[in-house]
Amino acid sequence: MFIVNSYALAVFFCIITMFCWGSWGNTQKLAGCRWRYEFFYWDYVIGILLLGLLAGLTLGSFGTQGRHFLTDLQQAEVGNILSALAGGVIFNAGNILLAASVSIAGMSVAFPAGVGIALILGVIINYAATPKGDPLFLFTGVAMIAAAIIMNALAYRLKEKDGQKPPFKGIVLAVTGGVLMAFFFRFTAAAMDVSNFAAPAAGKMTPYSAFFVFAAGIFLSNFVFNTLAMRYPVKGDPANGMDYFKGTLPVHLVGVLGGLIWGTGNVLSLIAANKAGAAISYGLGQGATLIAALWGILVWREFRGAPIISHILNAAMFLVFLTGLGFLIKAGQ
Repeated sequence: MFIVNSYALAVFFCIITMFCWGSWGNTQKLAGCRWRYEFFYWDYVIGILLLGLLAGLTLGSFGTQGRHFLTDLQQAEVGNILSALAGGVIFNAGNILLAASVSIAGMSVAFPAGVGIALILGVIINYAATPKGDPLFLFTGVAMIAAAIIMNALAYRLKEKDGQKPPFKGIVLAVTGGVLMAFFFRFTAAAMDVSNFAAPAAGKMTPYSAFFVFAAGIFLSNFVFNTLAMRYPVKGDPANGMDYFKGTLPVHLVGVLGGLIWGTGNVLSLIAANKAGAAISYGLGQGATLIAALWGILVWREFRGAPIISHILNAAMFLVFLTGLGFLIKAGQ
């Protein structure tokens, strides 16, 4: 299977993860004008599962290092399979809650509250489990990225004209989703032998098989979580599940593309964990919020007509974010 053999390549993969995790939301925007989020999410989850299978049968099956994808799945211990499955279930629950928060409270509340908590708590959890990297540089970088996310949130709030307070329900959903999102990477990483992908311990999984099982956890749990989301939506009327099959092929493919993009980022993040460490790999990837903000500013023109202070905050946000990114990279050297 393909294995990262240098820290520089691991960092490069983490940066690609950041772009993937921060870019898949564009597919939701493209489909959103014609398609309910709940229906889009089914296609998104299918895309993640397809990417897991594709990665396992290609990168996870070529080469002489490590164990091949199918062989690795067959020898995995039940406890490790359940751990990766749990990671998928936890991620799916957190991701749906965050999406619900966005729908009623907006990005300016959901992302800082949800992703900010997921970033800080997730790095602490992953570092406590596998303490790899200089903690001073690591947590300084995390603090700076968290500050950048808050700047972005404030910029969003200042551009709003109504000045209304965000609904308390939206804040609760975002915080709950963020706490759940902080744990998914740890459960998936726990199923792998992160210290040695070339010759992993018996019963442990490689990143490819662990991600496939993780994706299966997302897919299976979606029959529960997304069904509940359709039946009890936080906004709008309940959705009829049969309407999903009325969507056109292009609309379905947009959702699948979103899942492929996010899944690519997660596979690369897991592959990079061997050299970068789980905490750094996860922390760099969760800088995706800033990538999403960049899409919103430059492509979707979300700040058109905003006051000058919003533009100043956004400029400062990217400067602080890049500095925090540098601290995270330095932490692993």
